[in-house]
Amino acid sequence: MLAAFRNSLIIPDLRAKLLTTIGLLAVYRLMVFIPTPGVDIEILKSGALGQSDIFTLLNFISGGNFEQFSIAALGVIPYITASIIFQLLTSVYPPLEKLQKEGEEGRRKITQYTRYAATALGAIQSIFLAMALIGPSGALKVGWANGPFFWFIVMLTQIAGITVVMWIGEKITEFGIGNGISLIIYAGIVAAFPSALAQQFTLIQQGQGNIFGLIVYLVLLVVAIAGMVLIQQAERRIPVQYARKVVGRRVMGGQTTYIPLRLNAAGVIPIIFAVSILVLPTTVLGLFPNAVWAQRVGYWFTPRRPEGLFVSTLLIVAFTYFYTQISFDPRRISENLREYGGFIPGVRPGQPTQEHLTRITNRITLWGALFLGLVNALPEVFAWITRTGSLPFAFSGTGLLIMVGVALDTLRQLETQLTMRHYEGFVSKGRIRGRGRRF
Repeated sequence: MLAAFRNSLIIPDLRAKLLTTIGLLAVYRLMVFIPTPGVDIEILKSGALGQSDIFTLLNFISGGNFEQFSIAALGVIPYITASIIFQLLTSVYPPLEKLQKEGEEGRRKITQYTRYAATALGAIQSIFLAMALIGPSGALKVGWANGPFFWFIVMLTQIAGITVVMWIGEKITEFGIGNGISLIIYAGIVAAFPSALAQQFTLIQQGQGNIFGLIVYLVLLVVAIAGMVLIQQAERRIPVQYARKVVGRRVMGGQTTYIPLRLNAAGVIPIIFAVSILVLPTTVLGLFPNAVWAQRVGYWFTPRRPEGLFVSTLLIVAFTYFYTQISFDPRRISENLREYGGFIPGVRPGQPTQEHLTRITNRITLWGALFLGLVNALPEVFAWITRTGSLPFAFSGTGLLIMVGVALDTLRQLETQLTMRHYEGFVSKGRIRGRGRRF
């Protein structure tokens, strides 16, 4: 890993991509210091709602922006929710399915529709937050009143923040290294990790924590992270044989390769999707802060409680299957193999190959989904066993999975870029030698 980063700093264009990624993430982190007009942050923090589950969960996903209620308080949640909606619609709505098959132009239109939907969702969520969280808590500055004008200002500010965050994420994906939206979430979690660790040691010094339990918990987390890396890198290789063809005096084909099927082909997308879905009900339930039924229903959407942990695990397993079905198409791979004269040894081309790949994918996805669900629940189970009490969300299974998954995915893309540069250099040297022989 260190060698990959060292080599990337040597190559000028890769160094530029790394600096672009770091610079755009720094811009996103600076947005935490731009507050929403009319909101008194200190009253919001000290109020009872400042310690609510909705506050903690949103603050965890937004990387501290919600705690300051900055212009990026909602972070990437509206964009992720809109992406889920459009991916579902693409599978069941024929016009969108047709648009997706049109290639780059169709995907560009779907992306544009996703932006519009994310902006609309962000506007709705910001109004709900202004009405349910800020207004009733009295966290307003002098001269501001809780009413339609304040709600409009909050909505307008949050729409601007969502637009900037979407732009930063897309530019990181286009000009940087890695997935921009995933890296934004990753940067927020990493930024919260040191303060969360310092908070635990402060509680221990005040006699409110268990030092032995915390040490055991951290050791168990290191073991769990090692397991995450091992599983994330695991893959099933399906052998593929290409038939030989004789063209004139040349023999073409006859090569043996493989199709790599990752145990966790969905990566961290299911976790991000699941957390985004959990945020929506808690936002709506915030409109009823004093209702007992709303509090009981909210327990099922709080990952730190047993009920919420069960729901989040089910959502992660379901989204793992869903995203794997979207990203891996056995029918298309079967058609490509038959077109280029490839076949899986012992399996007929065409429909039997498609069924064979589907059967293997379903089995692998089952274990990958169970792994993600298990790791999501393990940190909370460790906390209960070691009696370390309620730990920050940075130590949760969701946060650890996102950190490990995004880091591995970014490193994989970086190594791919390095391999491409290596081959490009090799080809360019060959061209130089060829020109020398001609002259």
